Amino acid sequence: MSEALAIDVSGLSKSFGGTKVVDGFDMQVPPGKIYGFLGPNGSGKTTTIRMMCGLLRPDEGGGTALGLDILRQSREIKARVGYMTQRFSLYGDLTVRENLTFMARLHALPKVRDVVEQALETYDLAPRAKQLAANLSGGWKQRLALAAASLHEPGLLLLDEPTAGVDPKARRDFWDRIRRLARQGVTVLVSTHYMDEAVQCDNITFIAYGRKLIDAPASEIPDRIGLKTIRIEGQGLQPVYDALEHAEGVDQIARFGAALHVSGRDESALDAAIACYRDQDGLTVTTAKTGLEEAFIWLMTGAEDNFR
Repeated sequence: MSEALAIDVSGLSKSFGGTKVVDGFDMQVPPGKIYGFLGPNGSGKTTTIRMMCGLLRPDEGGGTALGLDILRQSREIKARVGYMTQRFSLYGDLTVRENLTFMARLHALPKVRDVVEQALETYDLAPRAKQLAANLSGGWKQRLALAAASLHEPGLLLLDEPTAGVDPKARRDFWDRIRRLARQGVTVLVSTHYMDEAVQCDNITFIAYGRKLIDAPASEIPDRIGLKTIRIEGQGLQPVYDALEHAEGVDQIARFGAALHVSGRDESALDAAIACYRDQDGLTVTTAKTGLEEAFIWLMTGAEDNFR
């Protein structure tokens, strides 16, 4: 195992109630990178992330996080990890300042007052320092949670669906701060369902039913899968969908608003399948760049549910 890597694990497996929720997971993460974890609910994302960072003991496998053994040095790892859960987990009946003060004392940080003041300024929370956490909007709760998770300057930050339920501007501000932390050398593992967030990650790992399907830079994933995509726009798309759903050369078809994205691995066969629509009145047919969403749907199609 290499200490140069922020995370270096292999063969991680975990079962609950007789069901294997993570099966033979391997990953190597360089320091200062943002890794996105995508997968359906119950796919093992959170379990995998927690095992990689020594927060949950695997049934099989092992490795290192921040150069520390995840089996034998989990206590030391926990002290150097920041964890932001999907649900707001701070104290609603404490103020913003009181929550940060509590977390600073929990980590036994020196100069608690100075640390808290710095966090209030860094995260623009100073004007809300006396406000009860329960009364914050979703975006401000998220910002407070991130401030609390990074208060002790962790080398590794775990974010579990961190922007669920917040508005687009709050999500954008959140990601600006995440990138700032990554530039400072913090390694970030984030699970998300938002494709527009996933593309901001350095690498994306697709997980389905306990197994890793692919791990690659976000920009490379569609090409690695090998899907070609045609976009069909216009009115009355349902008959087109019905005709193409099982057509030769069409491996996947999905509705995107007022358009269909028709994908296939054989470009010639795909072109033949949609040829009759190129000159049809009311329809516009263009070549499209295969996106992460098409890649995600394609990967999920071949994944086997481990609860069956």
